[in-house]
Amino acid sequence: MTRFIFITGGVVSSLGKGITSASLGAILEARGLKVRLMKLDPYINVDPGTMSPFQHGEVYVTDDGTETDLDLGHYERFVRTRTSRTSNFTTGKIYSHVIAKERRGEYLGATVQVIPHITDEIKRSVFQGAAGADVCMVEIGGTVGDIESLPFLEAIRQMGVELGRDRALYIHLTLVPFISVASEIKTKPTQHSVKELRSIGIQPDVLVCRSQQFLPREQRAKIALFTNVEERAVISAIDVDDIYKIPMLLNEQGLDNIVVEKLRLDVPPADLSEWKAVVDAKANPEAEVRIAMVGKYIDLKDSYMSLNEALRHAGIQTRTRVNIDYIESESIQTEGTGCLQEVDAILVPGGFGERGIEGKIAAVKFAREKKVPYLGICLGLQVAIIEYARHVVGLAGAHSTELNPQTPHPVIALITEWQDRDGTLQARTAGSDLGGTMRLGAQACFIEDGTLAKSIYGKSEISERHRHRFEFNNRYLKQISEAGLVFSGFSRDGLAELIELPSHPWFFGTQFHPEFTSNPRDGHPLFTSFINAARSCQGLKLPRAASA
Repeated sequence: MTRFIFITGGVVSSLGKGITSASLGAILEARGLKVRLMKLDPYINVDPGTMSPFQHGEVYVTDDGTETDLDLGHYERFVRTRTSRTSNFTTGKIYSHVIAKERRGEYLGATVQVIPHITDEIKRSVFQGAAGADVCMVEIGGTVGDIESLPFLEAIRQMGVELGRDRALYIHLTLVPFISVASEIKTKPTQHSVKELRSIGIQPDVLVCRSQQFLPREQRAKIALFTNVEERAVISAIDVDDIYKIPMLLNEQGLDNIVVEKLRLDVPPADLSEWKAVVDAKANPEAEVRIAMVGKYIDLKDSYMSLNEALRHAGIQTRTRVNIDYIESESIQTEGTGCLQEVDAILVPGGFGERGIEGKIAAVKFAREKKVPYLGICLGLQVAIIEYARHVVGLAGAHSTELNPQTPHPVIALITEWQDRDGTLQARTAGSDLGGTMRLGAQACFIEDGTLAKSIYGKSEISERHRHRFEFNNRYLKQISEAGLVFSGFSRDGLAELIELPSHPWFFGTQFHPEFTSNPRDGHPLFTSFINAARSCQGLKLPRAASA
């Protein structure tokens, strides 16, 4: 019988509910429990797929092709369980389901209202996402007091009543600021946040207090007194230099013991040896590399959350300190490639739209000509093909029809039909809706023998996640291949998935997003190979700079 842990936040956003949820999930998993994690988001968008990365950070993609909140990436990096379309529900998705039911007449003529119809749909969605789990952790986006999140909070309040307190537990994350001028820790924001939560009928069982330092006993006792929470259940969530330390931090304060006790679970102590090994490898590197990430959303690092973590995971696997230089691709267009002279490798990530595209192409040209290890992901593969077509094959004006519909050589174009992962034929046109209409989710890729791709993955068939509309135009396959670029992996229906350049020390591109399946305990073979290549090619830095 599934138990539920509901995680809410107060005072301010971005305190780390997602990391806290994921870390507690990791501890419970280490105690032998099957854990599922869910995110309920108050915004009205059906999903974050059409939202700018500057607005909401990265869009995370699940195996089943759902565009979700970036916190689901945290979940998958901390627990072994995969998320899916039932792991992320927004206000827009909930309301669209209810409206569809009303149109079909499923409410038998009743007046459709927030209570009970919206809250019932939320509860139905939570039970759907929790199926088969020992413990399901449900994170509520936003902060207590936001009008948008009230239906979600009401729904989880009702679930606590219906399930009983031995099957439902509430954790509230708040801010306990330190006022440096007065040299005082202030508990009042936490008191007011809990008061707001209690006013809508939810009494938290545990408080996780985000602070710069561990809370002294006096402040913990004060918070416990004014919030009606046990003093032992006032947990300090201090700032750390490595998020993968957080499972140990929470475990040392007994958070998981409180949870299993209140939920009446009979499980062994947590075995966190894997997490200790991760932290040790990251804290004790044997080498250091500098990676240039040439993107267009670099002002918000959350735009590349999974990619940042995948590089760090590779650093953990190779005991390498990975330093990332975030370079705005527009600056390369205006100022040139001088900023790339001293880096050990170059990565061009995914993205949409024309802004900064020529800067990305210039970065590819620099990496190819100067023999700098290069990894292109999604759009990074596409600009690599465009660069090669223009400057090696001699196809002047080669481009993507996404960015230049009048290009004389559309080496990248809109693919109107393809087979989905289950063999279903998908069809799109330039006039299709933007939301949820890309090639999405995990699909098979078949790797050619004798290639770098085969040596990296060690097998002929892999599965990786996609998020894109435009593909390599196979009309140019023979011409570009004969010029030396190798297409080393293809989808089931013959779409190009992987490229590499044998004449280069390490030049690789993927149409899919391998970063979505990387985690700190296992890493990902592609990123591990990339970091090893950066280490191997460090000796080329001085000659490269001299010849620039």
